[in-house]
Amino acid sequence: MERNTERTTCLVVGGGPAGMVLGLLLARGGVEVTVLEKHSDFLRDFRGDTVHASTLTLMDELGLGPAFEQVPHQDVDKIEALLDGGRKATIADLSRLPGANKRIAMVPQWDFLDLLADAGKLEPTFHLRMNTEVTGITKSGNRVTGVQYRDRVDGHEGEISADLVVAADGRSSILRAAVDLPVYQFGAPMDVWWFRLPRKESDSIRGGAGRFSAGSAMVLIPRNEYFQCAFLIRKGTDQKLRAEGVEKFRERVVTLIPWLADRVDHIKSIDDAKLLDVKLDRLRRWHVDGLLCIGDAAHAMSPVGGVGINLAVQDAVAAARLLAKPLRQGAVTGRALAKVRRRRLFPTVVIQTVQRIIHRLFLGRKLNSTETVSSSGTPFMLKVAQRFPFLQAVPAYVIAIGPRPEHAPEFARRKPQTIVRS
Repeated sequence: MERNTERTTCLVVGGGPAGMVLGLLLARGGVEVTVLEKHSDFLRDFRGDTVHASTLTLMDELGLGPAFEQVPHQDVDKIEALLDGGRKATIADLSRLPGANKRIAMVPQWDFLDLLADAGKLEPTFHLRMNTEVTGITKSGNRVTGVQYRDRVDGHEGEISADLVVAADGRSSILRAAVDLPVYQFGAPMDVWWFRLPRKESDSIRGGAGRFSAGSAMVLIPRNEYFQCAFLIRKGTDQKLRAEGVEKFRERVVTLIPWLADRVDHIKSIDDAKLLDVKLDRLRRWHVDGLLCIGDAAHAMSPVGGVGINLAVQDAVAAARLLAKPLRQGAVTGRALAKVRRRRLFPTVVIQTVQRIIHRLFLGRKLNSTETVSSSGTPFMLKVAQRFPFLQAVPAYVIAIGPRPEHAPEFARRKPQTIVRS
């Protein structure tokens, strides 16, 4: 079968938040950019759906704030711990954040990505190709010059060459594997089962809430008509727990959060729980000649705090600001690519260090203990935060904004604009 050979200036592999934001910003900077997404659409369950304050601010800077508000979403302004006896304690109060966006927006990721795709269509140098699965890289000497791909509709194969290939294809990045970049592996004490339960008007939870008790942990994320539930299990116990069956799983959920007893029958099968294999790692170097990794392809994050999407988006903003001019000039050197890692390494290390501390000192211990989070067992810092509520702004800032938030470069900024949804 004859191979097509095509060319673009910047080839972004992966149509997730990082890839779509990078593609949009580079196109607004006058760079010919092609984004490849292997699926036919963005519709997939249990992808990260948290759009944090830093990303909401970015949407405003890009002129997409009004369009984002038209996307169905729920706002979260606090994160709480569920204690014994139905009591709650506030971990993070987002209303104390600086700036206009004092919230986390819970929005289906496919709607967020569709919005970015529709904004991209307004840019003549932006190209999004769905059903295009990358199968390998092309090289000239030690330089990555492009990718090989397969059309998932008709099976046609081809190659696309580019001045720069960006791996934004997630924690299982085929490009990252192809260039064999060295990586720090930090491990994690848990995996996560994602599932849904109905939400009722009478439910008192309006923000994100977590319950940690007797060797189990669960987080409830409120959506319009349901809770998106994250049930934490000890690392490597997925098959063992599945073998216990759905009734045992329902029992575990009710033991943890008793007021869910009237709806756990909506878990019809143990297969309703979708496994997230939690990874925490970071590349020692994010680039080789001709290729740059960003987002989860550069640093897989724990779901703790739900910060992975927003860290990836900020990688994309920094990359666009630093690389748009070299790409227009055809002068993307290894030194230019290294600047992206230098810019983004500090916030990545800070967030991963916080996650590792939480893994080691709290989640790992809690998942292996029989203690409940009662009034006597409430962590000291949580007690202090209840007595001095202003301290709740600290975790709110770390989670919703983060260290070194990135802002849209001037070339990408627009006045508020109407986006015609496809």
